[in-house]
Amino acid sequence: MLLEFEEALTSGGFNVVCFSSGAKAITYLASKGCLAEGVVTDIRLSDPATSGWEVARIAREIAAEMVVVYISGDSGVDWAINGVPNSIMLEKPFAMAEMTTAVAQLLNDRSADPASA
Repeated sequence: MLLEFEEALTSGGFNVVCFSSGAKAITYLASKGCLAEGVVTDIRLSDPATSGWEVARIAREIAAEMVVVYISGDSGVDWAINGVPNSIMLEKPFAMAEMTTAVAQLLNDRSADPASA
């Protein structure tokens, strides 16, 4: 699915960097070379020590305006409790266009907010 997500976002005009684990994503987000403006993360990642909830929280600690889109097949009910504010939850199955639209919407909302300028 990672390759499908990458293809959909790239086709939508986004520059994409993919990681096979939450720990690798967090390392990138914390690096000086990180240019990420958003995070798309599944809640349940391959490394059970790191969840998508944690990746998003750390991303927002690093950059408060970071766009966050969560993906889950069964954790959507936990979004209100565990999700970061101003994020979007996509429940599987979904159309890839929904993911691209969610990222674009959050980026547009962020740029329209005078507080984030």
